[in-house]
Amino acid sequence: MNEETEILAKTLYGEARGEGLSGIEAVANVVMNRVRHAQKAGGFWWGRSIKEVCLKPFQFSCWNPKDPNYSILNKDLSNDSLFNVCCRVAVRAIKGLLQDNTKGATHYHTLNVNPSWASKLTPCAQIGQHLFYDCV
Repeated sequence: MNEETEILAKTLYGEARGEGLSGIEAVANVVMNRVRHAQKAGGFWWGRSIKEVCLKPFQFSCWNPKDPNYSILNKDLSNDSLFNVCCRVAVRAIKGLLQDNTKGATHYHTLNVNPSWASKLTPCAQIGQHLFYDCV
């Protein structure tokens, strides 16, 4: 598995492994929507590549050092069946084979938080315990 596929798969695992397949696919769509937007615009603050988008500080909480998922992502996950699902979703997303169930979302949050940035936006989808927004 190449580095970008692994980083995307770990992001999906850290952010949505409890959300079922549609939730995992939704987070993959957010990452890919950000990448497409940045590439079309010639760059964007969150980065241009899958790696840059996923690892941008404070964008995907699983990569924040104080997040409980952070230490999990540094373990060998190759025998974890949910991680293997995330790997397959990551490959499909990168190949452009994933239908966008978020309607173009570039941001999301769980239902149990209310971030300040979301107050000015209208959600475009709710999938599992996440609300999705097109902020671009």
